[in-house]
Amino acid sequence: MHSIISGELVVFFEDECHLLWGDLCGYVWGKTNERIEVPITNERSRQTYYGAVNIYTQQCLIQASETGNSDGTIAFLQYLLSQCPNSRIALIWDGASYHRSQEVKQYLESVNQGLDESNWKITCIRFAPNDPKQNPID
Repeated sequence: MHSIISGELVVFFEDECHLLWGDLCGYVWGKTNERIEVPITNERSRQTYYGAVNIYTQQCLIQASETGNSDGTIAFLQYLLSQCPNSRIALIWDGASYHRSQEVKQYLESVNQGLDESNWKITCIRFAPNDPKQNPID
């Protein structure tokens, strides 16, 4: 607990949200007996946000990403490191496939290379799958 209070260790709950939009809402004038078609250029736009809540300070860090994938996950891990350059990070997250990808594993190995596990720059702790008791965000 002392390392969390001192800022030596920052513990985050992390998750992503994927916002979808593109539904057509509105009115159009036309003859009641004729179907009116309105062309839509992008039927399904999507924006992903990575977010992490610091369990001690309650600060929420958010970063937009084009999609939830290995590249977006690594970019968010880099962002967290930039926000906590002098601290170790414990990241508590779900078991999304891109959290467990080879690319993310390689990135974490490169960040923690040569360090004792107790001194890793980023430690990832996975929730049990589909357990709302463990994951208060879901």
